[in-house]
Amino acid sequence: MTKIKQFLLDSENKAFDLNHRQIIKYNIGKYNLAVKKGLQQYRNHELARDRASYIKTNVINNLDKYLVEFENNFTQRGGKVIWAQNKEEALREIGQIMKRKRTKSVVKSKSMTTEEIHLNEFLEKNGIETVETDLGEYIVQLAEQRPYHIVTPAMHMSKKDIADLFVKKLKIQPTDDAQQLVLTARRLLRDKYTTAEVGITGGNYLIADIGGVAVTENEGNGRLSTTFPKTHIAIVGIEKMIPSIMDLDLFWPLLATSGTGQNVTVYNTIFTGPRQPQEKDGPEEMYVILLDNGRTDLLALPDKREALNCIRCGACLNVCPVYRNIGGHTYETTYSGPIGSVISPHYNGMAEHKHLSYASSLCGACTSVCPVKINIHELLLLNRQQSVAEGLADNQEKLTFKIWTKAMKNRRMMDLVPVSLKNMALRMILKDTWSRKREPLQVAPKSFGKLYKEYQKKK
Repeated sequence: MTKIKQFLLDSENKAFDLNHRQIIKYNIGKYNLAVKKGLQQYRNHELARDRASYIKTNVINNLDKYLVEFENNFTQRGGKVIWAQNKEEALREIGQIMKRKRTKSVVKSKSMTTEEIHLNEFLEKNGIETVETDLGEYIVQLAEQRPYHIVTPAMHMSKKDIADLFVKKLKIQPTDDAQQLVLTARRLLRDKYTTAEVGITGGNYLIADIGGVAVTENEGNGRLSTTFPKTHIAIVGIEKMIPSIMDLDLFWPLLATSGTGQNVTVYNTIFTGPRQPQEKDGPEEMYVILLDNGRTDLLALPDKREALNCIRCGACLNVCPVYRNIGGHTYETTYSGPIGSVISPHYNGMAEHKHLSYASSLCGACTSVCPVKINIHELLLLNRQQSVAEGLADNQEKLTFKIWTKAMKNRRMMDLVPVSLKNMALRMILKDTWSRKREPLQVAPKSFGKLYKEYQKKK
């Protein structure tokens, strides 16, 4: 089955899954209330968005300069930078580090880039135990699923779903106490931090002027994953760059408010390299893997490169009517929702993922909430245009539009075709799309041209 057929099938199943809709409605409803409250901290939220957009656009347009600046500053404090053109290079470099360190276990803080390169599967194939320490990621790891959402990986699961999972996987006594479930996970994870040889994180921001990696989280697992293990590996997309540490007073609150409705997240940490001689804790070695994996291909497209401004807050997912109905797993990509539909075709191939750009109502809600003002719905249209220009439309679509174009350019030809034949053509064309869940479209008995002529005669 092709990806588009699988996508349409999964979309339909999820859209009519009432239990799924109830859970998502409840969880996103809580998010909407929190964000509404969080936005009250801003005297002028639009000005903050304008400034963030300007800074990120300037960085992306001068990314080569900032990446070199970051590398120079990071390596001066003993850090090591690895440039990875694709996921294969990233995994190969990580594998070599693991061999040198004779690694048996790894603790991971939440990271979408590690999901992007399928790091967990790679490490497990090489006999290395990998444990997700973010509670949401830990839950989906136990469930053997991919994250459902950029920010809240287990958004699709109710408290009962999680309790049942813990009973099955962790052999605990049944409970409906959320605090007890959290304590169970915390107790099991404590030993993992102290025994792991390597800690792996992502990075919310790369800070050029100090050579730092900023990590934002709410549970403290990011700090624990980088304090006890002797080696810290941060895997970060090259687009996560900001010019200065001074910019964090803008970007940290923007990310927190748009992502979870908080004024600022509980833990905000900057890593600038391995433990220094005067410091008491931290890793002996720190690596930053700068991941490309399709980002420079997107950078090379001036009309689409603004998608690289994304700070992964997840706001566009929560407001999107399509995402809220079909869910995150339906997309079958690391990055779901509107922004995922924009960037996935460029990261993973337009031919396989062009259909995602059509999974949108183009209502513009995603653009209206983006904290860095990415024109997401316009980029979806540009992706559609690119897929057609590359000849990726199927033969039926090409033929349909060829006939439609010819007919629309010739009013006489349109009038020659009887209404019954037009309706028959519509039924055939739309039987697997529009007409599956709606009344079939019917052409009016008389065209506007005929009605207008009759009107003129009467007049």
